Amino acid sequence: MIQIIQLKGKDKHLYRLLAPMVMDPEVIRANNNYPFKTSEEYVWFIAIKDKEVMGFVPVEQKSRKKAVINNYYVKLEGTEREEILSQLLPAIIAEFDSGSWLLNSVTLIQDKETFEKFEFISMDKKWTRYVKMYK
Repeated sequence: MIQIIQLKGKDKHLYRLLAPMVMDPEVIRANNNYPFKTSEEYVWFIAIKDKEVMGFVPVEQKSRKKAVINNYYVKLEGTEREEILSQLLPAIIAEFDSGSWLLNSVTLIQDKETFEKFEFISMDKKWTRYVKMYK
């Protein structure tokens, strides 16, 4: 069973959980060689299965009204990847979809359909590997 935990961007437990993963060269390569970053404005949603981190989604609170999903990572591919995202996204939506938040996402093209299942809509902005979406 997958457990979703939510941590603030500077929580010491966040560093203990994610440091081995976000410093792994393969994970950084999967993130287009862009390092993962955090601050007090971030809330991290982490999927854990059998004490192992399976993926995470950082959400940056840009203002009192806007939150952005960006630089997320899921360890697996295919239906397992979709299953993990399908656990993470409802937790994020529950936290940021109270009507007072505009929730945007810089979504990997391969995950677009999964985000659409949770009522994210594509915007006109599209890059080679990503598409901008909003809820």
